[in-house]
Amino acid sequence: MKTVGKSILMHYIYFILKILSTASQYSVWHIIQEGKKEEDRTPDLRRCERIRWPKPIIEHCTEGEIKVWENERHTKKGIQTSICIWFEQVEYLIILRKRTGFNLFWTAYPVTEAHRKRKLEKEYQCYLKKQGAP
Repeated sequence: MKTVGKSILMHYIYFILKILSTASQYSVWHIIQEGKKEEDRTPDLRRCERIRWPKPIIEHCTEGEIKVWENERHTKKGIQTSICIWFEQVEYLIILRKRTGFNLFWTAYPVTEAHRKRKLEKEYQCYLKKQGAP
């Protein structure tokens, strides 16, 4: 299966793992809290339980069960390209933001709601279709 996301990840895997091992305070707080506004975010025990999950999932992202794709989102800073790593079997999503020359760990969180799972699956399938996957 040809996916751009997996080749990009492998190229920068050392950098990503280095970020995870020396994560900034912001990144750590972001993956253990939930909420739309930064000043209103609250700790989430499900997120806290999974704080060690991003590194091994990223290390094994080329394995068949883990879905990897790119997407674009409109943000205050304009269009941002992200790499999504979804380990569907354990209901966990990791987001990396593409930067010039590297990928920045952005967030990670459990995905347990059926509507979010459907949305992620649809986005992944659209990505594969654009890449020309069978």
